[in-house]
Parts: sequence; C-alpha cells; structure tokens
Amino acid sequence: YMFTFISNFKKEEILNLNKNIGIIFRNYEQKYNKDKILELKKLCKLHNKKLYLANDIKLSINLSLDGAYIPSFNKNLNFKKYSKKKNFLLLGSAHNYNEIRIKEKQGVNLIFLSPLFKTKNYKKNLGIIKFNILSQITNKKIIALGGINKKNINKLKITNAHGYSGISYFSNRL
Repeated sequence: YMFTFISNFKKEEILNLNKNIGIIFRNYEQKYNKDKILELKKLCKLHNKKLYLANDIKLSINLSLDGAYIPSFNKNLNFKKYSKKKNFLLLGSAHNYNEIRIKEKQGVNLIFLSPLFKTKNYKKNLGIIKFNILSQITNKKIIALGGINKKNINKLKITNAHGYSGISYFSNRL
C-alpha cells in the first residue's frame, strides 16, 4: 500500500504519481467542493488511482469514492458500519496506543501510524522500535506515515508496515 495526501487539486501532480499510489484528499481549512471532488474522482478513475476523502465518510459514500480517511483527532465511534461496506476502504491515523484502540473501535481497515521519523510538524517521532511495538498491538494492517524520504525509505523494510504514506516524499519526486 502507498498513499499520498493532497489538499489542492492539481491535475499535473496527480498525473505524475504512480498509479499504485492512493490519494487522500484532505483540506480541513475549507468546506469540500463536491464539483471539484467529482472532477478529481473522474481523473483518478481515468488513470486507475484510488481516491479517499478525509473526515467526511458520508460524502465519500455519496460520491462513490474508494473510501474515507479518519484523522487521529476524530474520536467519533459511529463509523464501524461503514467498514463493512463493499469496495470501500476506511483509513485512520493514530499516534499512540489509545488512538490505535479508537481506530479499531471505529472499524478502520488500515491504521496510519505516525510519525515514524521526524517531520517539520512533529519533532518527537516514534522511531522504528516503538513503531514496531505499537504495530503489534493490533491485528489491523499498519501504514507508516511521517518523515519518510529518500534517505530513510529503505528503513521501512525493518518495520511491520504493510505500506507507507507521505506528503513530501511523493511531491518531492515530481
């Protein structure tokens, strides 16, 4: 599994991404524009890319997207019914033991555990050992997130991650 986060719809950036990379559209600063999301969905379908919408499961379902992403700050437990929906992947992020348990109760299919490495926003990272310990407390598949770059990408091989996600890693490769 590979995922990237975008907050703006830039056609050229999406077209430059490998088709195996799922796109998580998240913009917490403004209300989602359905027409823009439908335009993005059309582009993703045309180029065989999966599209997930952050923090709005109902809109994700109404627009027939591939799934939704529940950020760590969203503690609502009313999502489990959506995790059983056919061809719909529920993603969620966690930073610690308690948040992993919340994501399990929410019924997410994949847990994004972060930050694995230091980032601009998070100076305190999990590191490989703590990441591996936390990933063993759940039977959910874990996606590594946070600080992944060209210098440390090979270190993912010694984690229990089933995939990875990034923002700058994929955008810096364009």
